[in-house]
Amino acid sequence: MNHLLIIGCGNMGGAMLAGWLAAGQPPARFSVLDPMLAEAPEGVALHRDVSEVPGVHDAVLLGFKPQQLGALTPGLQGLTAGRTVCSLLAGITLAQLAVAFPAARARARVMPNLAAAIRKSPVILAGPGLAPDERSAAHDLFDALGTAMWLEDETQFDLVTALAGSGPGFVYRFIDALAGAARDLGLEEGMAAKLALATVEGAAALAAGANADPATLADRVASPGGMTREGLNVLDADQALRRLLAATLAATRDKGAALSRNA
Repeated sequence: MNHLLIIGCGNMGGAMLAGWLAAGQPPARFSVLDPMLAEAPEGVALHRDVSEVPGVHDAVLLGFKPQQLGALTPGLQGLTAGRTVCSLLAGITLAQLAVAFPAARARARVMPNLAAAIRKSPVILAGPGLAPDERSAAHDLFDALGTAMWLEDETQFDLVTALAGSGPGFVYRFIDALAGAARDLGLEEGMAAKLALATVEGAAALAAGANADPATLADRVASPGGMTREGLNVLDADQALRRLLAATLAATRDKGAALSRNA
């Protein structure tokens, strides 16, 4: 993957591009096809029409909405023929990519999250049809955005997307809810927001570097009969928090299947 053409450089594509450039990748290694993008980072070629793309790329990253696949596919055949096609399209399977881009050299599914911009994203990869050298090149490229890992069972891709791709949205909602709960109980709004964000940031950093799992860390914070234990008792009662998150992930996962059916 010597030159990557990003087709549709919205929030996710833009975050990935920012992460690659922050990692020291040369801007000339990337180009963008996006009629709606106002400008690209310095040194990255921006094309607004398929006819403008010079064809120097050997890999393509699909960054548009999955609902647009059917409408955009005919015009992209020339850009994907003989190239490796990497797809960010939620719910779109490798089999569907094979039908959409039959002349592609290889196809892979990719799922990062917005933390790619700061090189802190998990990046899930699936592409059993890639040759060993292509698999290695894909891993190296996407690992620069955080931690790339291969998923061998594609049937789990929507679930890992719900966890690692959509997960930041759920974490942001938790931070907002934690601050909102403190406000509801009388804490000043600005202080509640700052404390909630700083608390989650510190806890995540500590968990990432700890030699214990998060469940054990929670128990270390909670002294028997103390304040933290009393709060954990509310979250743990009848596995309330776990059941809520299971329902959240299931709904997110199932939306992937719906997107696939409607593509």
